[in-house]
Amino acid sequence: METPDPTLGTTTLTALLESTEDVAGAALAALLTRSAAGFALWDTDLRCIWVNDTLGQYDGIARESRLGRGPGEALPGDAEELATAMRQVLATGAGLTGREYRVPAAAGTVRDSAYSASFVRLDDADGRPLGVCLVVLAVRDRRWAGDRLAVVSEAGARIGTTLDVMRTAQELADFTVPLLADYVTVDLTEAVQLGEEPLERLEPSQGRIPTFRRAGRASIHTGAPESLWTRGEVVYVPEASPFMQVLSTGGPVLEPTLDTSPDSWLANDPARAEKIRAFGMHSLMVLPIRARGVLLGVAVFVRTDNPMPFDESDHQLAAELVSRAALSLDNARRYTRERATALALQRSLLPSSVSGGTAMEVAARYLPADAADGVRGVGGDWFDVIGLPGGRVALVVGDVVGHGIDAAATMGRLRTAIRTLADLDLPPGELLTRVDRTFIGLVEDEPDSDMPLPSMGATCVYAVYDPATRRCTVALAGHPPPAVVDPGGGVTFADLPTGTPLGLGMLPYEAAELDLPAGSLIALYSDGLVEDRRQDIDVGMERVRNALTRTGLSVDDLCSVVIDTLPTETSSDDVTLLLARALP
Repeated sequence: METPDPTLGTTTLTALLESTEDVAGAALAALLTRSAAGFALWDTDLRCIWVNDTLGQYDGIARESRLGRGPGEALPGDAEELATAMRQVLATGAGLTGREYRVPAAAGTVRDSAYSASFVRLDDADGRPLGVCLVVLAVRDRRWAGDRLAVVSEAGARIGTTLDVMRTAQELADFTVPLLADYVTVDLTEAVQLGEEPLERLEPSQGRIPTFRRAGRASIHTGAPESLWTRGEVVYVPEASPFMQVLSTGGPVLEPTLDTSPDSWLANDPARAEKIRAFGMHSLMVLPIRARGVLLGVAVFVRTDNPMPFDESDHQLAAELVSRAALSLDNARRYTRERATALALQRSLLPSSVSGGTAMEVAARYLPADAADGVRGVGGDWFDVIGLPGGRVALVVGDVVGHGIDAAATMGRLRTAIRTLADLDLPPGELLTRVDRTFIGLVEDEPDSDMPLPSMGATCVYAVYDPATRRCTVALAGHPPPAVVDPGGGVTFADLPTGTPLGLGMLPYEAAELDLPAGSLIALYSDGLVEDRRQDIDVGMERVRNALTRTGLSVDDLCSVVIDTLPTETSSDDVTLLLARALP
């Protein structure tokens, strides 16, 4: 087959340009060669006979690889669909507009690109078809091109999926690239990440610029090479810049054409200026991240490969997306603050150290629930070791239902009640019976508690070891049974009356005695150590059993060994462990 002449049709185009008046010809030439739209001309056999540079910038196909070839070779993506549209236009003479198609991601980019193609038949003076003109415009995304409400609705489902500040910021950046911009950063104040109250208006204080950290970034280029800072790093904010303008006024900055002249703010920020030149950043939006009357940070939107400048429509969409993200960020900030407060409260209510005197060697560990799942945080676990008359030692581990400040506060009151009753030297069963009545009174005294009475419960194990008899008396209130390790390393889980959780006011609690000779060990723990929603509780108990068989270790080291067996996945519940070894 004879190779088509790549210049076929060029004479016709040249004649068209030369036949017009000079001004009109210059305008037409500019439209075809320097337009933000991609143009290509096809003859009646659908061979490409002319193309402008913009189309090559859109899809990465060089001019010489396109001329003389059909749509299957000259166009990427949905080429056959476009060829069908061209044939229809040639046959009917009716133009087609807004035919969207997607081009697969090129090397170095992370997402496909979306375009809108329009077709017009070119006729000669006698009305005979000469070919087809293809006009291509980049669209940000089919969702954005179709329905703003759909975009905002999807944003609500994809931004703020957790109560983690950093993750929410990254979700905002990921969602808006390349939907709205080619490069996006989200920078938040230190106060947001620490869960503190941010300032209503941020501005330099005594010559010091407020500290921001990069919380999210996304780019059409893998690894976001445009960014000077990685996530978590402190971001430099020049005093004379659009960023400080947003922070000081609380209003947005929209620069459809980014000013890079020697007199611009970039003159004092050479690092940013170099990135702008290297990546061809030409349009900028900086929006405040504001929620409930406070400014949390800034979101920066930049266009590089997309030749269209930001306009007011882009700004309106960005403002809606940032506003939704801001509410999620503020919720996450408040959650972080509440969790930090609850953790501080709980730490203050737990013993700073434990001692078994001359009767026992003791050690304990407490791990709050990991907040990464955005649902749970600090809970109501506690442990205690109480010295009793006659050298005896009381061992306590408990778990209040729920999480947060309410659970931590209730835990503190329960621990105080048990210590007070322990001073009366009550037997374990009777002590738990009295604690049960005390707990019911605590809940009834809190009619406005966020936690309703039926779900406000607690479990507890109370054990008293007497070194004179080498016996340990244990009572359970709906709590997992302790594990006992004999001097030879054998591990058993004690078979004891389980009792009901505290707060139900049922029958009195029963106690049972265990032999605990010198060198043996008893392990008290909360259910967070053995329970896992992905596994049966027997799996967790076997895991703990195997860890406790380690011999020759101090109780402190053995605590670490047991805790290290926890699954690496996020824990959804507190974990408490108290080990006590009978001394000779």
